Amino acid sequence: MLFFGLTLVLFVVSEFFKNNIFGAISLLLFGIGLLGLVISTIYQLTKRRWFIAILTGLLFGGTLAAFVLYAVFLFFIETINGDKWADDLKIPTTIQLDTPIDLTMGNQRQDSVLAWTKSTTDFQLYNSFQPGLYEFDFWTGTIESGTIYLKAFEITQEYPLSADRLPESSEIKVFNPTDRVVKFSTTSHFTIYEGDWGKPYAARFEVWFKPENGEPERKLFMKNYKIEGWQR
Repeated sequence: MLFFGLTLVLFVVSEFFKNNIFGAISLLLFGIGLLGLVISTIYQLTKRRWFIAILTGLLFGGTLAAFVLYAVFLFFIETINGDKWADDLKIPTTIQLDTPIDLTMGNQRQDSVLAWTKSTTDFQLYNSFQPGLYEFDFWTGTIESGTIYLKAFEITQEYPLSADRLPESSEIKVFNPTDRVVKFSTTSHFTIYEGDWGKPYAARFEVWFKPENGEPERKLFMKNYKIEGWQR
């Protein structure tokens, strides 16, 4: 029970620090602590130590119930209050801003988009089935084997968007040994977490390339869009 108490303290502290790594570690330890309570309860029952078994069982059940209620409470609070991150952001009027194209009800590119042909490098962002969820196409000529991925920044403050998840969630394997411009597309959505539905702001999307041969990564393209964050 002492170990569980320590993991509970770490979990509570992590809620105040809002650090992703610390939060993940503390949540893992908290889960191990809960598992330890279950094992301890079973062990005490086999030893016929009824009082301690009941005590650890009640501690496990009460903690689990409190954790669920806390999660539900946070969900409703965030739903009511919304994400305030984009409330004070201004959309610049002096730069070119494109708007993502909506995917179809089946989450596919529209027929008119599928018919596009490109003669130069280009990038197109798409709205997926909820605001804040996106897919993209990237057209490029000759390129060696490797991986493209996205970086995104809120334009007025140069704030990196979903920096810890976006590169991996937007990865696409590419290879084009020809001079012909070829399209590479995502097959699932990625998420921009900053902001909320109905609160658009300006973002710059950068397409980066990581060569398979180990050469330095390089930026291939960038384009500005008006986007919304995902409502959590």
